[in-house]
Amino acid sequence: MNERKSRDVVLVVDDSPETLRMLTDALDQAGMTVMVALDGSAAMKVVEQITPDIILLDAVMPGFDGFEACRRLKSEPALSHVPVVFMTGLSETEHIVRGLEAGGVDYVTKPIVIEEMLARIRVHLANARLIRRATEGVSTAHELRKDFKLTSREVEVLSWLSKGKTNRDIAQILGLSPRTIDKHLEQIYAKLGVENRTAAAAMAVKTSQEREG
Repeated sequence: MNERKSRDVVLVVDDSPETLRMLTDALDQAGMTVMVALDGSAAMKVVEQITPDIILLDAVMPGFDGFEACRRLKSEPALSHVPVVFMTGLSETEHIVRGLEAGGVDYVTKPIVIEEMLARIRVHLANARLIRRATEGVSTAHELRKDFKLTSREVEVLSWLSKGKTNRDIAQILGLSPRTIDKHLEQIYAKLGVENRTAAAAMAVKTSQEREG
Protein backbone atom coordinates (compact mmCIF):
# COMPACT_ATOMS: atom_id res chain seq x y z
CA MET A 1 0.00 0.00 0.00
CA ASN A 2 1.22 3.50 -0.82
CA GLU A 3 2.48 5.15 2.38
CA ARG A 4 0.75 8.40 1.55
CA LYS A 5 -2.63 6.68 1.39
CA SER A 6 -1.99 4.68 4.55
CA ARG A 7 -1.36 7.75 6.70
CA ASP A 8 -4.35 9.58 8.12
CA VAL A 9 -4.29 13.31 7.42
CA VAL A 10 -4.90 15.62 10.38
CA LEU A 11 -5.55 19.35 10.04
CA VAL A 12 -4.59 21.26 13.20
CA VAL A 13 -6.00 24.78 13.49
CA ASP A 14 -4.55 26.83 16.36
CA ASP A 15 -2.99 30.28 16.72
CA SER A 16 -0.42 29.03 19.25
CA PRO A 17 2.92 28.03 17.66
CA GLU A 18 3.74 26.00 20.78
CA THR A 19 0.53 23.97 20.50
CA LEU A 20 1.05 23.44 16.78
CA ARG A 21 4.61 22.24 17.33
CA MET A 22 3.62 19.88 20.14
CA LEU A 23 0.74 18.33 18.20
CA THR A 24 2.68 18.12 14.95
CA ASP A 25 5.50 16.18 16.64
CA ALA A 26 3.12 13.84 18.48
CA LEU A 27 0.88 13.14 15.50
CA ASP A 28 3.83 12.60 13.17
CA GLN A 29 5.32 10.08 15.61
CA ALA A 30 1.92 8.35 15.68
CA GLY A 31 2.16 7.83 11.92
CA MET A 32 -0.15 10.62 10.78
CA THR A 33 0.33 13.36 8.21
CA VAL A 34 -0.17 16.82 9.72
CA MET A 35 -1.29 20.05 8.10
CA VAL A 36 -1.48 23.28 10.11
CA ALA A 37 -3.38 26.55 9.97
CA LEU A 38 -3.13 29.53 12.31
CA ASP A 39 -6.76 30.59 11.98
CA GLY A 40 -10.09 29.76 10.39
CA SER A 41 -9.36 31.60 7.14
CA ALA A 42 -6.13 29.70 6.65
CA ALA A 43 -7.95 26.44 7.40
CA MET A 44 -10.48 27.15 4.64
CA LYS A 45 -7.61 27.62 2.17
CA VAL A 46 -5.97 24.36 3.25
CA VAL A 47 -9.13 22.29 2.71
CA GLU A 48 -9.43 23.70 -0.81
CA GLN A 49 -6.25 21.76 -1.63
CA ILE A 50 -6.73 18.54 0.35
CA THR A 51 -9.48 16.94 2.43
CA PRO A 52 -8.25 15.93 5.89
CA ASP A 53 -9.45 12.80 7.68
CA ILE A 54 -9.95 14.72 10.95
CA ILE A 55 -9.71 18.34 12.12
CA LEU A 56 -8.40 19.54 15.50
CA LEU A 57 -9.77 23.03 16.02
CA ASP A 58 -8.93 25.65 18.64
CA ALA A 59 -12.11 27.28 19.97
CA VAL A 60 -10.58 30.70 20.66
CA MET A 61 -8.70 32.31 17.77
CA PRO A 62 -8.33 35.77 16.22
CA GLY A 63 -10.74 36.62 13.42
CA PHE A 64 -13.78 34.37 13.44
CA ASP A 65 -13.60 31.93 16.34
CA GLY A 66 -13.42 28.15 16.24
CA PHE A 67 -17.17 27.74 16.46
CA GLU A 68 -17.69 29.85 13.33
CA ALA A 69 -14.75 28.13 11.64
CA CYS A 70 -16.38 24.76 12.32
CA ARG A 71 -19.70 25.90 10.85
CA ARG A 72 -17.97 27.12 7.69
CA LEU A 73 -15.86 23.99 7.34
CA LYS A 74 -18.83 21.66 7.87
CA SER A 75 -20.84 23.57 5.26
CA GLU A 76 -18.45 22.22 2.62
CA PRO A 77 -19.91 18.98 1.16
CA ALA A 78 -16.50 17.27 1.08
CA LEU A 79 -16.10 17.91 4.81
CA SER A 80 -19.57 16.91 5.94
CA HIS A 81 -18.36 13.58 7.38
CA VAL A 82 -14.93 14.80 8.57
CA PRO A 83 -14.89 14.76 12.39
CA VAL A 84 -13.98 18.02 14.14
CA VAL A 85 -12.51 17.87 17.64
CA PHE A 86 -12.43 21.15 19.55
CA MET A 87 -9.41 22.06 21.66
CA THR A 88 -10.30 24.56 24.33
CA GLY A 89 -9.59 25.91 27.78
CA LEU A 90 -13.29 26.70 27.95
CA SER A 91 -14.76 23.82 29.91
CA GLU A 92 -18.10 25.40 30.75
CA THR A 93 -21.11 23.47 29.54
CA GLU A 94 -22.30 26.34 27.30
CA HIS A 95 -19.05 26.27 25.33
CA ILE A 96 -19.15 22.50 24.98
CA VAL A 97 -22.71 22.73 23.68
CA ARG A 98 -21.71 25.50 21.24
CA GLY A 99 -18.99 23.28 19.86
CA LEU A 100 -21.31 20.33 19.35
CA GLU A 101 -24.01 22.53 17.82
CA ALA A 102 -21.43 23.97 15.41
CA GLY A 103 -20.74 20.46 14.13
CA GLY A 104 -17.97 19.20 16.39
CA VAL A 105 -18.00 15.58 17.56
CA ASP A 106 -15.82 15.97 20.64
CA TYR A 107 -13.67 18.36 22.65
CA VAL A 108 -10.49 18.19 24.68
CA THR A 109 -9.50 20.74 27.30
CA LYS A 110 -6.16 22.49 27.42
CA PRO A 111 -3.50 21.81 28.48
CA ILE A 112 -3.74 18.89 26.08
CA VAL A 113 -2.82 15.39 27.25
CA ILE A 114 -1.27 13.79 24.16
CA GLU A 115 -2.21 10.22 25.05
CA GLU A 116 -5.87 11.20 25.50
CA MET A 117 -5.87 13.23 22.28
CA LEU A 118 -4.43 10.33 20.27
CA ALA A 119 -6.97 7.91 21.74
CA ARG A 120 -9.86 10.21 20.83
CA ILE A 121 -8.47 10.79 17.34
CA ARG A 122 -8.29 7.05 16.66
CA VAL A 123 -11.87 6.53 17.84
CA HIS A 124 -13.21 9.33 15.63
CA LEU A 125 -11.17 8.20 12.62
CA ALA A 126 -12.65 4.72 13.01
CA ASN A 127 -16.16 6.15 13.29
CA ALA A 128 -15.60 8.37 10.24
CA ARG A 129 -14.44 5.41 8.17
CA LEU A 130 -17.62 3.58 9.09
CA ILE A 131 -19.74 6.49 7.87
CA ARG A 132 -17.64 7.01 4.76
CA ARG A 133 -17.99 3.38 3.73
CA ALA A 134 -21.74 3.63 4.13
CA THR A 135 -21.92 6.73 1.93
CA GLU A 136 -19.57 5.27 -0.67
CA GLY A 137 -21.92 2.40 -1.36
CA VAL A 138 -20.73 -0.30 1.04
CA SER A 139 -23.91 -1.61 2.58
CA THR A 140 -22.83 -1.43 6.20
CA ALA A 141 -26.45 -1.49 7.32
CA HIS A 142 -27.11 -4.70 5.40
CA GLU A 143 -23.96 -6.30 6.79
CA LEU A 144 -24.90 -5.41 10.36
CA ARG A 145 -28.44 -6.73 9.96
CA LYS A 146 -27.18 -9.95 8.38
CA ASP A 147 -24.10 -10.64 10.50
CA PHE A 148 -25.35 -9.52 13.91
CA LYS A 149 -29.12 -9.80 13.51
CA LEU A 150 -29.61 -6.11 14.26
CA THR A 151 -33.02 -4.64 13.57
CA SER A 152 -33.37 -1.66 11.25
CA ARG A 153 -33.94 0.58 14.26
CA GLU A 154 -30.81 -0.75 15.95
CA VAL A 155 -28.81 -0.05 12.80
CA GLU A 156 -30.13 3.53 12.83
CA VAL A 157 -29.15 3.98 16.48
CA LEU A 158 -25.66 2.57 15.83
CA SER A 159 -25.25 4.81 12.80
CA TRP A 160 -26.05 7.98 14.76
CA LEU A 161 -23.88 6.81 17.66
CA SER A 162 -20.99 6.41 15.20
CA LYS A 163 -21.49 10.02 14.10
CA GLY A 164 -20.74 11.14 17.63
CA LYS A 165 -24.33 11.80 18.72
CA THR A 166 -25.25 11.44 22.38
CA ASN A 167 -28.11 9.24 23.55
CA ARG A 168 -30.24 12.35 24.02
CA ASP A 169 -29.39 13.56 20.48
CA ILE A 170 -30.32 10.18 19.01
CA ALA A 171 -33.59 10.16 20.94
CA GLN A 172 -34.54 13.56 19.52
CA ILE A 173 -33.52 12.62 15.97
CA LEU A 174 -35.49 9.36 15.99
CA GLY A 175 -38.43 10.68 18.04
CA LEU A 176 -37.84 8.25 20.88
CA SER A 177 -37.25 8.59 24.60
CA PRO A 178 -33.67 8.49 25.95
CA ARG A 179 -34.68 5.41 27.95
CA THR A 180 -35.70 3.65 24.73
CA ILE A 181 -32.33 4.51 23.18
CA ASP A 182 -30.61 3.05 26.24
CA LYS A 183 -32.53 -0.18 25.72
CA HIS A 184 -31.63 -0.28 22.01
CA LEU A 185 -27.96 0.19 22.90
CA GLU A 186 -28.13 -2.65 25.43
CA GLN A 187 -29.41 -4.92 22.67
CA ILE A 188 -26.78 -3.68 20.21
CA TYR A 189 -23.95 -4.28 22.67
CA ALA A 190 -25.28 -7.76 23.46
CA LYS A 191 -25.61 -8.74 19.80
CA LEU A 192 -22.17 -7.37 18.90
CA GLY A 193 -20.59 -8.87 22.01
CA VAL A 194 -19.17 -5.53 23.20
CA GLU A 195 -19.51 -3.40 26.31
CA ASN A 196 -19.56 0.21 25.12
CA ARG A 197 -20.20 2.58 22.21
CA THR A 198 -16.56 2.85 21.16
CA ALA A 199 -16.25 -0.90 20.86
CA ALA A 200 -19.57 -1.07 18.97
CA ALA A 201 -18.35 1.41 16.36
CA ALA A 202 -15.02 -0.42 16.08
CA MET A 203 -16.81 -3.73 15.58
CA ALA A 204 -18.92 -2.24 12.81
CA VAL A 205 -15.78 -0.94 11.07
CA LYS A 206 -14.09 -4.33 11.41
CA THR A 207 -17.13 -6.06 9.92
CA SER A 208 -17.12 -3.68 6.97
CA GLN A 209 -13.39 -4.24 6.38
CA GLU A 210 -13.78 -8.01 6.49
CA ARG A 211 -16.66 -7.90 4.02
CA GLU A 212 -14.50 -5.85 1.65
CA GLY A 213 -11.94 -8.64 1.74
